[in-house]
Amino acid sequence: MNLQGKTVLITGASEGIGAACVEAFRKRGARISVVARSREKLERLAGPDGLVTAGDLTDPEVRAACVEATLDRFGSIDVLVNNAGIGLYTPSWQADIADIRHLMELNFFVPVAMAQLVVPHMAGQGGGVIVNVGSIAGKVTLPWMTIYSASKFALGSWTDGLRLELKSKGIHTITVCPGYVKTGFQDHMLGGRVPPSIRRSKKFAITAEQCAEAIVRGVEREKRTVLTPAVGWALVAVARLLPGLLDWQLYRMYRGAEASDES
Repeated sequence: MNLQGKTVLITGASEGIGAACVEAFRKRGARISVVARSREKLERLAGPDGLVTAGDLTDPEVRAACVEATLDRFGSIDVLVNNAGIGLYTPSWQADIADIRHLMELNFFVPVAMAQLVVPHMAGQGGGVIVNVGSIAGKVTLPWMTIYSASKFALGSWTDGLRLELKSKGIHTITVCPGYVKTGFQDHMLGGRVPPSIRRSKKFAITAEQCAEAIVRGVEREKRTVLTPAVGWALVAVARLLPGLLDWQLYRMYRGAEASDES
């Protein structure tokens, strides 16, 4: 897809990967519509030519408002980037069920609801792209964030099915699976604490800008899956070919994290 003059709607755009996507798509000449809770942050990012909708995406009225406002302003939605999400580090057997429901609402049900709103418009204009930002944890379950992993597995599976559902309408879907990205993600968790041993691995992280660039390239090239950094494919291969070995390694990491928490 040539992004010049195309309209891109980005959720969770006030910081992190979403904010970086604003700049990356804008550089390609795209028109930008953003939605998140912080109006102040969004207005700084969107600039005078962008469209801002501030609100909680778990509210159906906010979702409808951002889609309607985008269509009113630009007349089309060519790319939807479902980026909004949240984490949970509490062990699944201890986590508050309300937190689990909220995580699934934002990480899975909101993207589905957003797609249901934009697909009729994309189909009417002859096509479009839906980008769902998942995680490497949606390819390999990470035991220190089990519920989060489950939500991203669900998102990836749905994205693959949606691609086939919408192929005849000219609508393409992409799953994005970032590894560790340098953002404030860990500061906005619903519960639990990031194990120190896991937090230290942040030195191997990519930047939000690198992730956003990979997303934009994925849209331009109509990829099915964007896994960034690409070395993450090695982890996915081990999970498929040597699952017992990966289980053992992940268990060691998890037990080490638990021990550091207890000390």
